[in-house]
Amino acid sequence: MKSLPVDVHPEAVAEARAATQWYRQRSTSAAIAFLVELDRAIEKIAENPETWPRYVGSTQRFLMKRFPFSVVFRQTSNRIEVVAIAHSRRRPGYWKGRLT
Repeated sequence: MKSLPVDVHPEAVAEARAATQWYRQRSTSAAIAFLVELDRAIEKIAENPETWPRYVGSTQRFLMKRFPFSVVFRQTSNRIEVVAIAHSRRRPGYWKGRLT
């Protein structure tokens, strides 16, 4: 199956960087594992976005397995838009303003 192109919201990039930095301060291997899992999550979403359940509004959510983060995304006819790399236990729905 052909993967869809993925756009990542600038604030989602900042969230991924902040999480990576947080893990790096505690363990280089944890930071690397976080990035590997995040990259794989985005690959899986691009390959088959219908797999993940509906979330808020027009979004869907991929729950990371080893880390308390979700990749919140929406699908258009020809691409995936990653809206947030959201911590699962902090400030639910803070990213909703990015959907406009």
